[in-house]
Amino acid sequence: MIALIDYGAGNLRSVQNALARLNARATIAATPEELARAGAIIFPGVGAAAPAMASLRDRGLDQAVIAAIRDGVPFLGICLGMQLLFEWSAEDGAACLGILPGTVERLNTREKLPHVGWNTLEHVRPHPVLEGIEGEAFYFVHSYVVLPRHPAVVAGETTHGVPFVSAIARQGLVGVQFHPERSGTAGLRLLEKFLRFAKVEAAA
Repeated sequence: MIALIDYGAGNLRSVQNALARLNARATIAATPEELARAGAIIFPGVGAAAPAMASLRDRGLDQAVIAAIRDGVPFLGICLGMQLLFEWSAEDGAACLGILPGTVERLNTREKLPHVGWNTLEHVRPHPVLEGIEGEAFYFVHSYVVLPRHPAVVAGETTHGVPFVSAIARQGLVGVQFHPERSGTAGLRLLEKFLRFAKVEAAA
């Protein structure tokens, strides 16, 4: 079973609809018990870091996410869902999940923020979920970016005036700054690769 984390915000339905196009059924997990039953997890995030973290804590989902990743459950964080995996965000000065060492900072660019629209994924480090998508265009909506402390987790970059980390990977944990569910064929390919990596069977 694939679970989408429900913290009271996020683009759950659009991700659910994208998965349905791949004949994969996803459930909405709003409690630790529901999340604990998942064979794979997607964390679609939109909004600001502080209220998102407050909602996760109120629902007990913060510790459930940490436990799932610790136990090796395949995990895909999208946009804010990737950013919250790090220790701290300059957006509202929010303490985050602290699963990965590093921070989230406002993108230091002279280009317009938020960074909205299509942009390419480059310098992709080998990972089953990211294989074959280097140079593809994906849809971005963000002003903040992750700054991992360990370069080994950086799995892809994008340039908006300056280069920034747009994909991370560590074993079964993958995160992307862009929105695959809004990225057409390339986004569906990435989601399909995640399903295969997670060995989630398509619905009959």
